[in-house]
Amino acid sequence: APAPAVTPDQAAEVASLDAALANNPDFTTVFAPVDDSRARQAREAGVEPVILMEHVTKIYPAQPNKPALDDVNLEIYPGEFVFLVGHSGSGKTTLLNTMLRNVKPTSGRVMVAGQDLMKIKNRKIPFLRRQIGAVFQDYKLLPNRTAYENVAFALQCIGKPKAVIKAQVPEVLRLVGLAEQMDSLPDQLSGGEQQRVSVARAMVNRPPLLICDEPTGNLDPAISLGIMKLLERINRTGTTVIVATHDREMVDSMHRRVIALEGGRVIRDQEKGGYGNYGAF
Repeated sequence: APAPAVTPDQAAEVASLDAALANNPDFTTVFAPVDDSRARQAREAGVEPVILMEHVTKIYPAQPNKPALDDVNLEIYPGEFVFLVGHSGSGKTTLLNTMLRNVKPTSGRVMVAGQDLMKIKNRKIPFLRRQIGAVFQDYKLLPNRTAYENVAFALQCIGKPKAVIKAQVPEVLRLVGLAEQMDSLPDQLSGGEQQRVSVARAMVNRPPLLICDEPTGNLDPAISLGIMKLLERINRTGTTVIVATHDREMVDSMHRRVIALEGGRVIRDQEKGGYGNYGAF
């Protein structure tokens, strides 16, 4: 089937983000630039993975005979860009929630950013999450706060001084192409613009790890491409990016590492992989 026509508003939005990416040579000064081959070099040099899972199983009481995660083993290294693919219900979201420590596995070992998530004390979980940016399909923006206030809130929650907030928030919004929309409420922004606010909020604290659960799931293809370009640019600065997605075309076009799940198990882990036989059902 032919691709749906791009509306003038969508074309303008794509152009604004392209301009933001093209006209910001200082993008990599906000984050630490690294060599594109960092992940491979890290593995060869014996650098610790940013995420390590060993024999991780998660069983929910409501489905005792159907593990949400079933003996999952994986390593993700600093600087990698990783896609998680699989049918709905394959375990992608549970896997991401395990990394965020929203879910505690039934058994196994989980290390994230040097922290053992099976042993971490509850009072230390907020400190762990400061090292992880999160982007969701439904944006999760505060509806009565402007784009600026939504991003600033992430810094206020961790006690950043007002001077730091005033310096960092406009900068990160400029980098995602929203310098002119800082005072807009979420319902005054398009879906793609709301997702860019979400990305800015996730990255304003400069976390080394960015976890995205279906970040383009509610967006048109042209806008989705812009969001993925933004995530790719963030990854090129050294941030580890993990994206759960059903977007076959995007995965196939980007040639990044692909981890496929089925029935809670990792059935494929492929460098420069493709989407494979997994639809949104």
